[in-house]
Amino acid sequence: MNPTDTPLPFAELHLHVEGTLEPELVMALAERNAVTLPYDDVDALRRAYSFTDLQSFLDLYYANMAVLRTPEDFADMTRAYLTRAAAGGVRHAELMVDPQAHLVRGVPLEVVLEGVTPVLATSEAEHGVSTLLFAAFLRDRPEDEALEVLDRLVAAGAPIAGIGLDSAEVGHPPSDFTRLYARARAEGLRLIAHAGEEGPASYVTDALDLLGVQRVDHGIRSLDDDAVVERLVAEQVPLTVCPLSNVALRAVDRIEDHPVLAMLDRGLNVTVNSDDPAYFGGYLDDNLAALERSLGMTADQRARLAANSIRSSFLPAARRDALLAEIDHPSAR
Repeated sequence: MNPTDTPLPFAELHLHVEGTLEPELVMALAERNAVTLPYDDVDALRRAYSFTDLQSFLDLYYANMAVLRTPEDFADMTRAYLTRAAAGGVRHAELMVDPQAHLVRGVPLEVVLEGVTPVLATSEAEHGVSTLLFAAFLRDRPEDEALEVLDRLVAAGAPIAGIGLDSAEVGHPPSDFTRLYARARAEGLRLIAHAGEEGPASYVTDALDLLGVQRVDHGIRSLDDDAVVERLVAEQVPLTVCPLSNVALRAVDRIEDHPVLAMLDRGLNVTVNSDDPAYFGGYLDDNLAALERSLGMTADQRARLAANSIRSSFLPAARRDALLAEIDHPSAR
């Protein structure tokens, strides 16, 4: 049996809900909301999905958000992701939303939450996918602004499980956000952060030591420092790796060069995720298929990745154990 034929349960732990906005939905929402885009049709928009680095992607990512105006828009986007994720074997998803990216363009926080959260609340019943929501803060904007937004989320009783840190990494170290993470920790929120995607391995260490994160998003630059790798292995820090994303953004030249399976075999606690699947060529199952096709991923490695994803989630222990029981592999025990 091929690895891709095995219906293993996976958790997706690195997913930006705005990054699931497929070109067809972008164009449909633009028409619905009378938003003028610099593209005549879906094909023209797709041709823009060729990136040279993280910033070139972010420019298009934020521009396309102009079509998100109403709770219905956010709900349609979120529902479309969950439908696709369920079809690809995702049983649990921990999604990030970027509140600042919408606030700075005049979309109220309430509109975002009114669209996203009801869909997530019914996801397990409707799609068989349990969910958690994280508010991700933009590291290229001021920490004071992030603190203000976090205060608003807490005051509103927003159903967020934790916070993250994303957007342009180079030149924006974790040390810029120590107060934000201390505030979130005081509220009992889970802590994650992007580190070591384009930034150096030291950003991974700083995210752990200065921010107190429980999980590192990306982390592939950890391989540049053996001491960091040894620490990550010893502490079994989860790394939410996104292979197709790394190739699309030129962090890795080719999928054949991607280190994720080598990282797995070195004992790192890696998981596979889709990041911004509408922009990077595929969802979680597409990433797994690429690893099988290009790197010869085995059934054993696939099972280890599945078990890592469940264990590295913030699911309650009983739910984690139930999903791990479905993975017939020593790594799940």
